[in-house]
Amino acid sequence: MLRPQDTTTRERKNLDGVWDFKIDHDGVGYTDAWFAGALPGARQMAVPGSFNELVTTAKEREFFGDLWYSTMVRIPRGWDGQRITLYVESATHRATAWVDGTKVGSHEGGYLPFELDLTDHVLAGQEVRLTLAVNNTLSFQSIPPGVIEDNWKGRQQRYFHDFYNYSGIHRSVWLVASPVERIEDVTVVTGLDGDKGIVTVRTEAPAGVVVRHLLADAEGQEVGRADGAKATLFVPDVHPWGPGDGYLYRLTVQLVLEGSVVDEYVVKVGIRTVEVRGTEFLINGKPFYFTGYGMHEDHAIVGKQHNNALMMRDVACLEWSGANSMRSSHYPYSEDFMDYADSVGLVVIDETPAVGLNMSIGGGIFGTQGYTTYSPETVNDVTQANHAAVIRDMIARDKNHPSVVLWSIANEPESETEAGERYFEPLFAEARGADPTRPVGFVNMMVATHGKCRVSQFADVIMLNRYYGWYVFAGDLEMAEKAWRKELNDWATDGKPIIITEYGTDSVPGMHQMVSQPWSEEYQIEFLQMTSKVFDGIDAVVGEQVWNLADFATTSGITRVGGNRKGAFTRDREPKAAAHWLRSRWKRLRE
Repeated sequence: MLRPQDTTTRERKNLDGVWDFKIDHDGVGYTDAWFAGALPGARQMAVPGSFNELVTTAKEREFFGDLWYSTMVRIPRGWDGQRITLYVESATHRATAWVDGTKVGSHEGGYLPFELDLTDHVLAGQEVRLTLAVNNTLSFQSIPPGVIEDNWKGRQQRYFHDFYNYSGIHRSVWLVASPVERIEDVTVVTGLDGDKGIVTVRTEAPAGVVVRHLLADAEGQEVGRADGAKATLFVPDVHPWGPGDGYLYRLTVQLVLEGSVVDEYVVKVGIRTVEVRGTEFLINGKPFYFTGYGMHEDHAIVGKQHNNALMMRDVACLEWSGANSMRSSHYPYSEDFMDYADSVGLVVIDETPAVGLNMSIGGGIFGTQGYTTYSPETVNDVTQANHAAVIRDMIARDKNHPSVVLWSIANEPESETEAGERYFEPLFAEARGADPTRPVGFVNMMVATHGKCRVSQFADVIMLNRYYGWYVFAGDLEMAEKAWRKELNDWATDGKPIIITEYGTDSVPGMHQMVSQPWSEEYQIEFLQMTSKVFDGIDAVVGEQVWNLADFATTSGITRVGGNRKGAFTRDREPKAAAHWLRSRWKRLRE
């Protein structure tokens, strides 16, 4: 599945705007056939956008169930004879679509795109009604998981991740025209041989059609061409893609029939290599040290809606503070973000939405959830199959992005048990089968310390979330430092690179103390000073990503003050004192 684009043979129509919308409080939308016509009693809703931020009552904001969207769409007159599809970049957490009352398909998974064929249901020039039923309910079989519990208030949604369960159509919706005989997929793998670049391309296309690959540099000069569904192009005097240097070549893939181009698709190519060697993480053969943040697609009013201006502000915060990397915690980011990361040379750890697969913690905080994590009734074979599908879909979408150097298949799962080992072993195989060119890992949680974790054996890189000095030894940085040193030295004996993917403390902006205590800006800085000293003393540590870039929304609770306050920046992306300190440290590391 290829992302929509405009080429000499393809065209797209953006459907973003204000749609009709209705919350199905009584669960009658399907039985009353709301898909058959105009939504009864509809209001208006922004698409894309998180509906939770655009309603004004708690009942609506916390609703779980079916969310109905509908709009009228004119099929362009010039699309006669084309394959016409619907491409939805993100509908959280699943969706079903109808055209003029006819069901055209469904998709499971809220952070990855899906494409549905409308060709047999529409005519060029015709106006049709498009209806989407988006469902935001989480269960033990969904990724991420959750559960519906009954109490004296009735049925309530409970979920196990420490960020707000924003829902709706979060990214753009497209109507797409492409040739009936078209390019279905393109896979690019790059390499370096001295000053020569190697670009291997595999194109999925109909039999009997010539596949042509044309590669041009950033100035538009052709540097290579080759025919065949599988082809290798060699680039002399290559300009590699690298951290902070988002140099991109332009690969044009054409289908040629009887001398005429019948389809064309363009892929931006960054030529680079990624390798794990011992305790080193290498990009283009050189040791790379990750500096940056775990991040959330989270902004006031828009929630998880993708917005280019907000995206650019986030990346500006990264660049200002000296960060060279980020983790898409805890779900794949928008395709626009991935393109932008490619173009600016931002290194990305790409993560699935598999967060909350651990009943011993609640949203990253110690305290049992009251369930067994892996069992026939909770996280089971169906969950694992959905998890595998998400891994495949994420890799299929993002495999050609040079910014992606590492796949993270889960965040903080239960990994210290035999059941966790059985669950994850085939998922690592799934990821490596989908992409044998990049390392694979998962993010380890504090209870699965070295010697206890049974899943880290499958990982190429050790990724650790640790909060010594916050959830453990809060306010006692001397004890926290000792705990940090002991555990990291233990992990270093595995002979793998270690990335600290989460560490940090909450701070209330403007809270200052002469003798620092947790929640003050001074304590946040002293914590960072302590952890940085530990990291610098252990050679196997190849990266530090602070949790979090910015404060973000969570479910309500007494451990959260208006959300999670671990940001180096406020939620409106202004620097706390910690951001200034990190800027100074990371600038020194670059020198």
